[in-house]
Amino acid sequence: AELGPVILRCERQRASKDDGPVSAKASPFTTAPDVAAEIGRWLDYLGAEKRMSPKTLEAYRRDVAQFLGFLTGHLGRPPTLKALAKLAPADVRAFLAARRADGAGNRSLMRQLAGARSFARFLERNGKGKVGALTAVRTPKLPRSLPKPLTASAAKAVTDVDLRAGEAREQWVLARDAAVLALLYGSGLRIAEALSLKRSAFNGAPDALTVTGKGNKARMVPLLPQVAKLVADYVALCPYDLAADQPLFLGARGGPLSPRIVQLTMERLRGALGLPDSATPHALRHSFATHLLAGGGDLRAIQELLGHASLSTTQIYTAVDAERLLDVYASAHPRA
Repeated sequence: AELGPVILRCERQRASKDDGPVSAKASPFTTAPDVAAEIGRWLDYLGAEKRMSPKTLEAYRRDVAQFLGFLTGHLGRPPTLKALAKLAPADVRAFLAARRADGAGNRSLMRQLAGARSFARFLERNGKGKVGALTAVRTPKLPRSLPKPLTASAAKAVTDVDLRAGEAREQWVLARDAAVLALLYGSGLRIAEALSLKRSAFNGAPDALTVTGKGNKARMVPLLPQVAKLVADYVALCPYDLAADQPLFLGARGGPLSPRIVQLTMERLRGALGLPDSATPHALRHSFATHLLAGGGDLRAIQELLGHASLSTTQIYTAVDAERLLDVYASAHPRA
């Protein structure tokens, strides 16, 4: 969060499938000292109070830097706090139009507006002026996309070590991959959560795990006997010393396992099982939630198991399980 001099550099970033090339307006620019100082305080606040990850902080910093870089060219000078308070909605729309001309999609524009609005709220709360123009502009709409879970049989099959018996890989590596994928489906973990688990979490015979999710929030998740067995098989085969306070899952050279290795494993399994491209490691987490809901799971309980801050995030799985909702409707409605 430390900015150093009052120079913000908007790096050219690799284009994602929703991002276009960065405009020339995002070149290095000088920021007014009062704005640069507030950006430093804002990032400190997001890190300390909101407990945002370093990657999220960097994304917010980059988005605000790009917005301010555009305003430097648009206004003809680096914007001060007083200039930000005098912005008109037309200035914000001009920024969005310039980004769209560079090829940015609605998701990128929505993210950049969110970063700029967060900074504006921080300024207002601390008595540094209100940037009303940012709230006056409508947020671009995103097409509603539903999670694409695997079938129960496919989700179980990806943890079958025998399915990969023909691969030229050591047995402990196959056991490791099966254990990681089983945790994603059996406990609904994110990749980062599974790979951050320590060896000490599996001492004894636990039937639940404590994982640290987004915002450093801890939660309890179930550990099914089948999943615990796959983890135990991996531990027994692993050639490296698994210290209690070290990561449980290791790479081929003994270092922490990379998420990319898990993603590549799923790519190979997609080919072996004939699964669609949507069958990613994160799809196993979607499968966990969808199959629980289909089995009669309570939405609030699923929210807690997934670590969602808002119930509305979990409610998207109800659209996936439309068939079950229709059954509930038919059994509950007096005229059904």
